[in-house]
Amino acid sequence: MRIIIVGQGPFGEKALESLTQKGEEVVGIFSPPDKRGEPIASLAQKTGIPAFRPALMKNPQVYDDYLALKPDLAILAFVTDIIPEKILNIPSLGTICYHPSLLPRHRGASAVNWAIIQGDTRTGLTIFWADRGIDTGPILLQKKVEIGPDETTGSLYFNTLFPMGIEAMTEAVNLIKQGVAPRVPQDESKATYEPPCDDRVASIDSSKPVNEVYNLIRGCDPQPGAFIMYRGKRIRFYDTRKKSLPAKEGAGQVVAIERGGIEIAVQGGIITVGKLRVDKGEKMGPIEFTQSVGVKVGDRFGN
Repeated sequence: MRIIIVGQGPFGEKALESLTQKGEEVVGIFSPPDKRGEPIASLAQKTGIPAFRPALMKNPQVYDDYLALKPDLAILAFVTDIIPEKILNIPSLGTICYHPSLLPRHRGASAVNWAIIQGDTRTGLTIFWADRGIDTGPILLQKKVEIGPDETTGSLYFNTLFPMGIEAMTEAVNLIKQGVAPRVPQDESKATYEPPCDDRVASIDSSKPVNEVYNLIRGCDPQPGAFIMYRGKRIRFYDTRKKSLPAKEGAGQVVAIERGGIEIAVQGGIITVGKLRVDKGEKMGPIEFTQSVGVKVGDRFGN
């Protein structure tokens, strides 16, 4: 079975490595021309697999290259570009895609972030048959996982959904080779779609309940980093813990500064912040941060 892989980053690289180690015939890879596409392209070149680096997958040359490769199957392994439908349909067996949620819930580019931000206790991954919609195609297989109460987007993805996704991808390929791969339509009545998790949604409101604030911070860790304003600067929070208790201080007030974290009051509790950074700067521990920025007990974060 002749396979094309479209991917980027560590996930794309690992997908290529896993499939080639299992003896699959990968006839070409497509990845972005910038550093996102470098890992999988470098691995492909080392193993003698043609690597294509188009700026956009809609470029006419991509269509011609696909036809020349005569693929039976294409695999989308972490793709942020839009793949034209006419390219999806070139492989004789179709195109499959990895998505880190239990579709149809959390369609979109930031599925892991939103599962945590919205307080889900369970998520998973989906391998689905790609079509012209955004994460709308029939489901081939799914895997479910629990979300720990202190899990971040980073820990959930890299410790669980990443390695499980690589295994699921090889399982899906085996099902397709055997001719028994399902095509289960998604239930549109249960579909949700959220926007990219960026600074437009990452602002902390300390007057919100402690669980809501904590979920937002966890969901934005490591990217983009949930932030709150202090003296006109965006201060981003990481490595946080929470305590639910009756509020004594005002929302956003610094309650304590310890080596283990800065304690900040929110509605119904305390958020302890272990790492902070000033907007796009380097992460700092609590003592280094307070000395650098001049924060003291009694100061207030937020507008």
